[in-house]
Amino acid sequence: MSREKFIERSFCTTREAAEMLGISLRTAQLWSESGLLDAWKTSGGHRRISRQSIERLLSGRASDLPTRADPGGDTSAEAFGVMVVEDDPDLRRLYEIKLRGWPMKPNVVTAGDGYEALVLLGLKRPDMLIADLQMPGLDGFRMLRTIQGAPELAGMKIVVVSGLDPDDIEQRGSVPAGIPILPKPVPFDRLATLAGQILAERGKAENARKES
Repeated sequence: MSREKFIERSFCTTREAAEMLGISLRTAQLWSESGLLDAWKTSGGHRRISRQSIERLLSGRASDLPTRADPGGDTSAEAFGVMVVEDDPDLRRLYEIKLRGWPMKPNVVTAGDGYEALVLLGLKRPDMLIADLQMPGLDGFRMLRTIQGAPELAGMKIVVVSGLDPDDIEQRGSVPAGIPILPKPVPFDRLATLAGQILAERGKAENARKES
């Protein structure tokens, strides 16, 4: 086999990757940009995706591509819980895959708008809430103000991830004090660091209760 033929078989286009994985072209592009799929661009600006990374996802499909009906993760009472509120379904799917790769293997729940999130918050009580601001129906601004008035959710760590610039956020009422605002594209490394800090704080609080 010639080197040219080997190279040709070692990668595929974004559209071919989407067809192989059974996902939309938009999702394949998002996964490439996030690093979930190994990709690069040719000198002509065309994206190429490693077949090895596609095969890796296909081989682990049951765990790597979760469904809403099967939330995955550790469902025990001690599991570290994360809720993501994001109206873009492709981005929600990416969140699920990325977050379940964190060391603590969190139980991830997603919601598409503020109304759904408030219902699920009453049932799940996650340790960490990652919220977008621009959403249909009940947006992130109003959702966060509602959460602020719920004392039973006072211990939950909230992080905003938004494509809005700081001036836009300020003009629309800003967010409650103390909530960090991270920019899009989603900074998964920073979110993972925050999650580790929250988990460590939870562990210290639990040890203190045991010793008291």
